[in-house]
Amino acid sequence: MAKFVPVEPFDIVIFGGTGDLSRRKLLPALYHRWLDGQIPPSSVIIGTARSPMDHAAYRELARTACEAASGQSWDAAAWTDFEKILHYATIDATDPGADWPALRSLLTPDDKRPRVFYLATSPHIYVDICRAIGRAGLASDQARVVLEKPIGTDLASARAINDGVGEVFSERQVFRIDHYLGKETVQNLMVLRFANMLFEPLWSHNYIDHVQITVAENLGLEGRADYYDRSGALRDMVQNHLLQLLCLTAMEPPNDMRDDDIRTEKIKVLNALGFISPDQVKQTVRGQYTAGLHDGKPVKGYLEELSSATGSQTETFVAIKAEVKNWRWAGVPFYLRTGKRMSGRHSDIVIQFKPAPHNIFGQGVESVNRLVIRLQPDEAVRLFVQIKEPGPGGLRVKSLPLNLSYAESFMLRYPDAYERLLMDIVRGNLSLFMRREEVEAAWRWVDGLIEAWEVSRYGPETYPAGTDGPLSAAMLMDRDGRSWWKES
Repeated sequence: MAKFVPVEPFDIVIFGGTGDLSRRKLLPALYHRWLDGQIPPSSVIIGTARSPMDHAAYRELARTACEAASGQSWDAAAWTDFEKILHYATIDATDPGADWPALRSLLTPDDKRPRVFYLATSPHIYVDICRAIGRAGLASDQARVVLEKPIGTDLASARAINDGVGEVFSERQVFRIDHYLGKETVQNLMVLRFANMLFEPLWSHNYIDHVQITVAENLGLEGRADYYDRSGALRDMVQNHLLQLLCLTAMEPPNDMRDDDIRTEKIKVLNALGFISPDQVKQTVRGQYTAGLHDGKPVKGYLEELSSATGSQTETFVAIKAEVKNWRWAGVPFYLRTGKRMSGRHSDIVIQFKPAPHNIFGQGVESVNRLVIRLQPDEAVRLFVQIKEPGPGGLRVKSLPLNLSYAESFMLRYPDAYERLLMDIVRGNLSLFMRREEVEAAWRWVDGLIEAWEVSRYGPETYPAGTDGPLSAAMLMDRDGRSWWKES
């Protein structure tokens, strides 16, 4: 059974401490790490926001959030101890005259202990907050700043944020977080590849036919209409989540597990990603959902959910046929797909191997192996192999999985992505966080695709809510004699 190793005492300041991210993810993550004994009692957790609130009110807000996230595992006695390290400071982080002494009084005076500033705010004020931290003299050598995605809306804005944050914090102090990289199965991808001789010799164009990466959501805008309409699926999901999964799938073996060695190999993948020109936009699909069904109940279409005027051309679905142009992956298509209001919620990486060179079992018998890595909702790794179906009456071949289910194989609650990443931030482990060059290389590629769409006037195709996207997404695969993987 895995053991949870305590981290050293730390201070964490959550800017946007009353917001949705804090209530749904950050506060419950810290509470669960407390339950497992990873957070020392001398640590300090401070939520900040502009809303006036005292410590007691903030603790009650946090208690409600943590109890909802814990379900039946809620421990009221443990909460009584945990809330003693939980504090609140009313502060406008963008105001030069803000009450920073009030915040300083809550922090531990020791500048040598880890001090984490988590910016759970809108990215457009990241630079203002960092400059205010610098003016207040709180950016010690052991300080770390955490930036949530999206970092900018294009390459130029991402560079501006990186430059501004870099005025206060060195690159080693900046943790650009993508919670997908904290998922157990995502990290297991590197172990599968580099610790098992079974896979690594096959991991190239010689044996792999294609790769599919899907992040499907069955919900709609869920209160994010104004943000989402300025962003769309490409900026919101592909630029970070899907490209990060592609990097981990396609990267070369790093020299070792040091953070910069891993991140350097990921950057090489992004730099090798082929740009999509205006005459290649048919390698992509844009979609926008219309009214349909969710769990059997009618739901509105995207345009109906918007509070602003109709006629938006923002995509809620995108599918892309991409190529990593290097020796390992030459000629292997990477199919990326993400969307809202799809038929189900799931995230998968599918490695489809080439068929056997000669099929001796006759027509109708598939001779293809697949490695399916399920990231959510039920984390698992399945290797589909061909076996003989038992029974008389001839030889019947069936594809069945060798199944590693995390829930069945590890009979304990293991930390979710935010829990793991928060502890890595305290430890100063950057391996699961993005380097500046990664963010900018991803935006460079996405900007090129956006420009291709604009030049060719390539608008979104509609699809009913509750389906798997536009018909063109299926045709994108069908033209190549392939189809999207679907769990039977």
